[in-house]
Amino acid sequence: MAPRSVGREGITVPHLFQLFHRPLLLIVRAKIDPDGFGADKASVFYAAHHHPHLVPILKQRALLWVPLGNQLPTPYTPPTVSEERGARIPGDPQAGEERMLRPLYWEAGTLRLLDQTRLPEEEVWLTLRGWQEVAEAIRGMRVRGAPAIGIAAAYGLALALWSLPAGADPKRAFQEAAQGLGETRPTAVNLFWAISRMERVFSAHQDGGLPRLREALLAEAQKIHAEDIAANRRLGAFGAALLPPRARLLTICNTGALATGGYGTALGVVRSAWEQGKLELVYVCETRPRLQGARLTAWELLRDRIPFKLIADSAAGWLLAQGEVHAVVVGADRIAQNGDTANKIGTYTLAVLAQRHQVPFYVVAPTSTVDLDLESGEGIPIEERGEDEVLAPYGCRLAPPGTRAWNPAFDVTPAELLTAIVTERGVIKPPYHETIPQSLA
Repeated sequence: MAPRSVGREGITVPHLFQLFHRPLLLIVRAKIDPDGFGADKASVFYAAHHHPHLVPILKQRALLWVPLGNQLPTPYTPPTVSEERGARIPGDPQAGEERMLRPLYWEAGTLRLLDQTRLPEEEVWLTLRGWQEVAEAIRGMRVRGAPAIGIAAAYGLALALWSLPAGADPKRAFQEAAQGLGETRPTAVNLFWAISRMERVFSAHQDGGLPRLREALLAEAQKIHAEDIAANRRLGAFGAALLPPRARLLTICNTGALATGGYGTALGVVRSAWEQGKLELVYVCETRPRLQGARLTAWELLRDRIPFKLIADSAAGWLLAQGEVHAVVVGADRIAQNGDTANKIGTYTLAVLAQRHQVPFYVVAPTSTVDLDLESGEGIPIEERGEDEVLAPYGCRLAPPGTRAWNPAFDVTPAELLTAIVTERGVIKPPYHETIPQSLA
């Protein structure tokens, strides 16, 4: 079937995507969450900010699924969350690094959070004032990445008591928040690790009065945040030491500062190698269906001026077959005691391909990602997300009506496919069922 023409110019749908100087011609806003981050169940298309003159053409040819007036619709924002566009991205003043991105931070009794669903088109900072808002941000992937989810949850528990009315029960409020945050995303173990740490602090300080309890919880959340940044720098150095000179790497998803408290895990290895002059190029898988590689990793690497090329996920095998990759570096959402690793869907595929082509495959994660309570990956819960993420990514419907989809967010890579696991405590090598517990002892 010939592509559908749009207007007298004979522009086709594929041409539209090629004309725009950004990755996509259309900026898409999908409103599908009935609990606060969207409610109308319709996918709203609107023309790119720099090309509003295309709106009449698109409307004329019925390429917009909902009628638009003369004004472009604005993204839905929950009424209790304030946002700020173009805010200065904070550095890490303790490290003296003004350019290092921190995607979330505490400010005057609120959690400031960079909305990752808006990237790369716009930088929008949300101001969250309650744990419920933090939970929705996690569930809606406005904050994502296992370490960042854990940090956000810790701050959410501090928020649960920060504005507690007089006479309210702190224990009940804290337990309600812990349960609600724990139900947001099941695979990332850092979430439950952070909640457990905060629960221990609550138990230790609950008899000291509400003001002291608040301060203790905030101090612990900030400690978790600071520890994550320090761990990322250490594991980045350990990982970079494994690489040859002029290394060419392959990675998937986003494992950088956006996925952590700052600096990154697998992308921390990339950053460390670049700082040491050991990196030639990074190949980034686009990472369907939510395109974390194309949207987020590309945004971070451009920001830090690190050379990279974006590839389709399905091009990874041929890239490895050409001998263009010296190592594959990936993050992790949960690592079992035997080394089986849950990570973004597509990681298992890369591990199989890397073994086939004899390319080292490194999992890079802080020790907070290790779950010693799980003997193997068979016990890791795998989150399955909505079909629309595959059928109509970011509101752009690709599949014909009536199509069904299966959308696991993660897969599990068996330990025998891993060359090593890189943590802030060093490089862990097989046999993992022995070396992982030893490294955490």
